[in-house]
Amino acid sequence: MPGLALLGLTALLGLTALLDHGEGATSCLSQQLRMQGDYVLGGLFPLGSAEGTGLGDRLQPNATVCTRFSSLGLLWALAVKMAVEEINNGSALLPGLHLGYDLFDTCSEPMVAMKPSLVFMAKAGSCSIAAYCNYTQYQPRVLAVIGPHSSELALVTGKFFSFFLVPQVSYGASTDRLSNREIFPSFFRTVPSDRVQVAAMVELLQELGWNWVAAVGSDDEYGRQGLSLFSGLANARGICIAHEGLVPLPPGSLRLGALQGLLRQVNQSSVQVVVLFSSAHAARTLFSYSIRRKLSPRVWVASEAWLTSDLVMTLPGMPGVGTVLGFLQQGAPMPEFPSYVRTRLALAADPAFCASLDAEQPGLEEHVVGPRCPQCDHVTLENLSAGLLHHQTFAAYAAVYGVAQALHNTLRCNASGCPRREPVRPWQLLENMYHVSFRARGLALQFDASGNVNVDYDLKLWVWQDPTPELRTVGTFKGRLELWRSQMCWHTPGKQQPVSQCSRQCKEGQVRRVKGFHSCCYDCVDCKAGSYQRNPDDLLCTQCDQDQWSPDRSTRCFPRKPMFLAWGEPAVLLLLALLALALGLALAALGLFLWHSDSPLVQASGGPRACFGLACLGLVCLSVLLFPGQPGPASCLAQQPLFHLPLTGCLSTLFLQAAEIFVGSELPPSWAEKMRGRLRGPRAWLVVLLAMLAEAAWCAWYLVAFPPEVVTDWRVLPTEALVHCHVHSWISFGLVHATNAMLAFLCFLGTFLVQSRPGRYNGARGLTFAMLAYFITWISFVPLFANVHVAYQPAVQMGAILLCALGILATFHLPKCYLLLQRPELNTPEFFLEDNARAQGSSGRGGENRGKNK
Repeated sequence: MPGLALLGLTALLGLTALLDHGEGATSCLSQQLRMQGDYVLGGLFPLGSAEGTGLGDRLQPNATVCTRFSSLGLLWALAVKMAVEEINNGSALLPGLHLGYDLFDTCSEPMVAMKPSLVFMAKAGSCSIAAYCNYTQYQPRVLAVIGPHSSELALVTGKFFSFFLVPQVSYGASTDRLSNREIFPSFFRTVPSDRVQVAAMVELLQELGWNWVAAVGSDDEYGRQGLSLFSGLANARGICIAHEGLVPLPPGSLRLGALQGLLRQVNQSSVQVVVLFSSAHAARTLFSYSIRRKLSPRVWVASEAWLTSDLVMTLPGMPGVGTVLGFLQQGAPMPEFPSYVRTRLALAADPAFCASLDAEQPGLEEHVVGPRCPQCDHVTLENLSAGLLHHQTFAAYAAVYGVAQALHNTLRCNASGCPRREPVRPWQLLENMYHVSFRARGLALQFDASGNVNVDYDLKLWVWQDPTPELRTVGTFKGRLELWRSQMCWHTPGKQQPVSQCSRQCKEGQVRRVKGFHSCCYDCVDCKAGSYQRNPDDLLCTQCDQDQWSPDRSTRCFPRKPMFLAWGEPAVLLLLALLALALGLALAALGLFLWHSDSPLVQASGGPRACFGLACLGLVCLSVLLFPGQPGPASCLAQQPLFHLPLTGCLSTLFLQAAEIFVGSELPPSWAEKMRGRLRGPRAWLVVLLAMLAEAAWCAWYLVAFPPEVVTDWRVLPTEALVHCHVHSWISFGLVHATNAMLAFLCFLGTFLVQSRPGRYNGARGLTFAMLAYFITWISFVPLFANVHVAYQPAVQMGAILLCALGILATFHLPKCYLLLQRPELNTPEFFLEDNARAQGSSGRGGENRGKNK
């Protein structure tokens, strides 16, 4: 429909011009830029340009004449005019009231824009500003100001109007500085802040995997501030700016040299993406040089200011610069606007209509600011056709509706009218501008706390259709980027998406070791076991928690399983088989001794004491059952006492028998007889009791002073958590063995040098070998226990206990069992008891005494 309207407009306007005035006829379009009303809106538009006027060479503050015409500025002014007329012709917003407008040219220059700004602030009905201490009751000519378009001008006019608290709504100034409410309390805009556009650009780079880019901006407020915003956000998101520079405005030979050097660096580097945040004039300057120097094609991420500019699109050679894409503000369609422009141009060519304007609206300010827009009186539809559907036309249109809605709220208007009759001053209107919600062409808008509106963006891609590119929508940004990759095409061979990265992507489980100053240039380093890669952009591996583990090049940690000497492990099963053997032999020997308790062999071995020693040896074997399984506080405390106390009972009985042998062989017969009586009587049990009490005291001290406790060691095993009984003091652990070691040593000393008589049982030899087995076992235990892995220390201790018990059984008790079972003929007093009663070298009287003792 807009296309048909545009064709109709062109045809009708061309016909009118040919029939009535001829080519180049003068119109009164400039006179349509003002209209009286109950409340007047001021307007600042770039209707012309001051290029070539020598503003920097002025010596006097005289008038400035703008020479070059801007069709877009005029169209934006006509959009404001259209919106005002719609509001006046309707009854929804301001019933019974009439809005006026006063629209001026800024020539895109701050010093030119200040003159109409001063006119706006003149007292109503005059052209002068009065000086007051208090401007609360001051009524300027305008209630609010629409414009200006550029950030450079808005920063100047914004401070001026903010002093008087006059609402100002820009339709194009996007610099983020204008969001500062302390400096610009009365500034609003119907376009988003550059911060939103920059966020969209950065998300686009991230989505396409481009983290090695160049950034260029125009050397003005818009470009510098946009470049600063982009640099900060890009660095925060892990995007590296390899090259950065500014395009001079106006182009100068000295400063242009720096830009040329920048582009040469970009051309020679691996950077394939250039973010160009600049005005249209600066972008044209940069591309002119790029095309002239035949720089390699790149991807150009465009800012909104030049993405749709004819200055850039129509530059010869532009199709060869590469791929151009950027974000464009969304807006509601305005299909009636071409028809409205046609009507305005047709009326401007009507002498009668122009005469009526002169009569109704005398130009009170013409002698102050000069002609409003002399170039506008020579414009044709052909001059305006290219910008009729420009995206920012809606922004200018919507600005009027934002002010009108705030005025509606201030006047408390309803369907029947506006009850408030006293005049509204600008600062009163400003109170209702904050957070005002309004609709324009069905699109709901609202000013936020910073004066911005939340408008979405379309991602546009240049697709060349001679002679200018078509803007193809390839995505949207509504706080989050959505790409339509199937619609995208690239300048590269094979139409493949360009790659712009300093270093390749690291694989999973690798982190980046940065080289140089840019975080995007790096080497990939594997994460070692016990650490992992948390995020793809990490520079350091993250250590797993102590209860977790990870393999090499891992992206996550795994929970550690508790590890201890389990019952089902092969080593434990082997030890349990050894336990069954030792316990079975001890119980068998005990049963055999009890069955033959009255025999000379058993009596010579100590009788009841021998049975007690065998029972203790069985308990020693059973103590190993405390070591397998998951350790607990009780088992850790009981392990050593329940092993050492029975062993002390066993060794104390062997000590008594060794003492008998020693007494009989080394002492005179009279003394030996007396000592044997004591060693065989009830008092012998006192020795056993004292030995066990001594060992119990050592164990009690060990448990009180250095109690072993259950400890979970997270680092000793690579993938498991070792749960074990921790010994606080190895010295105290060794001292617990002192009583048993002393008993074994005394047994060994008492029997080592004793010689047996021929034909008699050699009890000393069995005791000697039993003690040797004890010492060999526990001396071997010390280095083995100290060097074996802590996870297997309980198994080593189990093995030592069982080997010690088996050694005593095999060398001392089992030979006697053999005699009881296989050689019963030797189980006589002469073979056993006489040998004990009379040692080697004893007299015949000693033999008689032995007979009496029997």
